[in-house]
Amino acid sequence: MSTGARKLFGTDGIRAVAGEAPLDPGTIYATGLALGHSLSAKTERPRVILGRDTRESGPWIAATIAAGLSEAGAEVESAGTVPTPAVAFLTRKHGFDAGVVISASHNPWRDNGIKLFGGDGFKLPDAVELEIEKEIFERIGTMAVPDHTTLEPVKGNSAYKLDYIDFLLKAVQYLKLDGMKIVADCANGAAAAIAPSLFRPLGGEVELMNISPDGRNINDGCGALHPEWVAKQVKERGANLGLTFDGDADRCMLADSQGKVINGDAILLIAARDMKERGLLTGDMVVATTMSNMGLEAALKRSGITMLRAPVGDRYVLEMMQKENAALGGEQSGHVLFPHLATTGDGLLTALVALDLIVRSGKSIDELTADLKVYPQVIVNVNVREKKPLESIPSVAEKIRAAEEELRDTGRVVIRYSGTEPLARVMIEAESEEAMRRNADAIADAIRAELGV
Repeated sequence: MSTGARKLFGTDGIRAVAGEAPLDPGTIYATGLALGHSLSAKTERPRVILGRDTRESGPWIAATIAAGLSEAGAEVESAGTVPTPAVAFLTRKHGFDAGVVISASHNPWRDNGIKLFGGDGFKLPDAVELEIEKEIFERIGTMAVPDHTTLEPVKGNSAYKLDYIDFLLKAVQYLKLDGMKIVADCANGAAAAIAPSLFRPLGGEVELMNISPDGRNINDGCGALHPEWVAKQVKERGANLGLTFDGDADRCMLADSQGKVINGDAILLIAARDMKERGLLTGDMVVATTMSNMGLEAALKRSGITMLRAPVGDRYVLEMMQKENAALGGEQSGHVLFPHLATTGDGLLTALVALDLIVRSGKSIDELTADLKVYPQVIVNVNVREKKPLESIPSVAEKIRAAEEELRDTGRVVIRYSGTEPLARVMIEAESEEAMRRNADAIADAIRAELGV
C-alpha cells in the first residue's frame, strides 16, 4: 500500500493543470512510451484502449499519449468520451493489454489526468507504476517530443460505448422505472455521453440535466461535488429521486423526494442490507473508509454487519476488500465497489443498483435510510505549499492530540493530505457540533500557520 516512493502517480493516476508539468506534452508522450515499453516486454504487439471525459484538453492529451504508445509498438484504439469505469470494463472484456483514461474526475475543467488500468480491468499495481515512472523521468528532456497540434486526433469507436451500455443494462436486467420520476445530473461530464441511451429503455420519466458539455463546464456548480444542486431540482420538480455523477462518472450520489442528499455512506447501508438479505454479502462485512460516518457503522451493526475502515482512496478500499474477501465497499463520496459486477467504482452502475433495490423493495429511499443517524461531521480543506508529515510539526500535533483527547468517546479525528490536490483535509466528527467545529478550526488554523499558501 506504500505510495510514498511514487512521484507522478497519486492515488488516482497523474493529475495536474493540463499543459503544465507533470501534464505537459513531454511528460504525456513519455508516459505513452513508458507504458508501451512496459507492455511490450510481455506481449509482442500490445493493444491499448483509450477513453476520456469532456474537458477541452482531452483530445490533445489523447493524441499525445497515443503517439507515445504507437512509437513504443502498441496498437491504440479509443472508446471516445466514456466514463472511467467503461475503460476498465472494455479493457477486460476485449482482451486489451491496458486501458488509459484521460480525466481529472471531480476536479475543475483546467485540470486533467491520466489513469492506467491493466488487462484485468484493475488499476495498475504500485510496483508497475513505479517502473513506468522511472522510465518517464529518464526520458524527460532527452527525447524529441512531437508537436501535439500536428498530431492526428484519436478517433473513437462508438461500438465500444454501446457495449458498455449493454453491460450496465444486463446488470439490472429486470429493472423497470415505470411510475417513477427521476432527475439525473450528468455534471456536463462523461455520463452525458451514456445516460440518454442508458435510461431510455428503462421507462419512467427520467429528466437528464447538465448534458451539454462545452469543454469547460464539467463539474461547474453541478454533479456529485455539488449534490445539493440535484437535491433542489428533485424537490422543485416533485420527483421521486435524484441521481448525480462526477466528471468521469465513477461516483454517484442520490437525493430523496424531500431534497435531502443521500451520500455514499447511505448507499453502502442500503446495498449492504439488501445483499445480506439475498446471501450476497460475504462475511457480513462492508469496507468503508476513515471518512465514513460513525452513524453508518452503528446502523450496519444493528443489521449484524461489520464495517471495516480502509484509508481514503478507492485503490485502498479495493485492496482491503480483496484481502478480506468482502463483496461490498466504498467511500462517502459516492464511489461504491461491487466486485461481483465490476472491477472498479462505477457511478452509473451504482445508480442502477440503487434504483433496482428501491423498485424491488417497494420503499422510497427515505424509508430505506430512515434509521441512519448521521453524527455531525465537518471537513475543512487547507491549501498547503508542501505535504510535510503533520506529526512532525509540534503546533499541529498538539492541536490534534487535544482534539483526540476531548473527543475520545464521542467522536473521531481524521487528518490527511489529499492524494490528488495540494490540500490538507481536517475531518472531525462528534456528538457535539460546537466541539466539532472548535477543534476542526483549531487544527486547520495550526496547519495554515505552518504550511498555508
